[in-house]
Amino acid sequence: MRLAVIVPTYGRPALVARLLAHLSQQSRPPDRIVISAPDASHVGELSAAAVPVEFSFGKHGLSAQRNQALEKVLGDTDVVVFFDDDFVPANDYIELLERGFAKHPDWVAVTGHVIADGIKGRGIAFDEAIAAIAGDARSIRHWRWREVFSTYGCNMAFRTNSIGPLRFDERLPLYGWQEDVDFSSQMRSAGRVVKLDSIRGVHLGAKAGRVSGRRFGYSQVVNPIYLIRKGTVTGKRGLALIARNLAANTVRSIWSEPHIDRRGRFVGNLIGLLHLAKGRIEPEHALKL
Repeated sequence: MRLAVIVPTYGRPALVARLLAHLSQQSRPPDRIVISAPDASHVGELSAAAVPVEFSFGKHGLSAQRNQALEKVLGDTDVVVFFDDDFVPANDYIELLERGFAKHPDWVAVTGHVIADGIKGRGIAFDEAIAAIAGDARSIRHWRWREVFSTYGCNMAFRTNSIGPLRFDERLPLYGWQEDVDFSSQMRSAGRVVKLDSIRGVHLGAKAGRVSGRRFGYSQVVNPIYLIRKGTVTGKRGLALIARNLAANTVRSIWSEPHIDRRGRFVGNLIGLLHLAKGRIEPEHALKL
């Protein structure tokens, strides 16, 4: 089985170099690693990486960057793995993922167990992530898996012969937001979408390179409605997601966390609601904010 790892990145060259050095320690190395970025300035010096690396430059935005790298690997790869540039996988991640796909031919999409997620707080340092993985007891002896609604974008893998013409929706710009849900929801027609507990890692939740609060707030409102209209998210799930984010941003805009631009998100929410009231469902408008 040939496995390729794709890492989209934007504005985090030092973090990419650290991740690539870490990936060289995989018990089962990937057959290909592709870094996808708008240009070489987002990659920086990768001499520390002890693995062969390919590059895919040109596009900007998470969905677009995933797609441009996907085109490079589909022809000779059985499984494609997407890691965010701030996801730190356990050293047996690829090995156990391969075993899972080999044992279950009906699996078409797999996501792993996130031991800790820095996106929910101030973020997690790389060395802290390594320590958290070392302290986690999950292993192949805990081969628990279950079907899930969606993969989690920071770590997800897909069987390439089930992807076909499907691509990440480039109308979801910049950070994307819910593009992982949209993609894996469509994969479900080809087989099972599962979470496998024995593949593990830590999502650092790095704050550098993220979109502005206003842009993200706009996407929090408009993207779910767009996906409801598209049919890849149920109305109940999409509306609940909007309601939770709107409530959190409204309350926290008064006492905002230092690492989150709640006021910007709240303003973006309001702009999104205004556009929806006018019948405008345009995720790409976030680019203009």
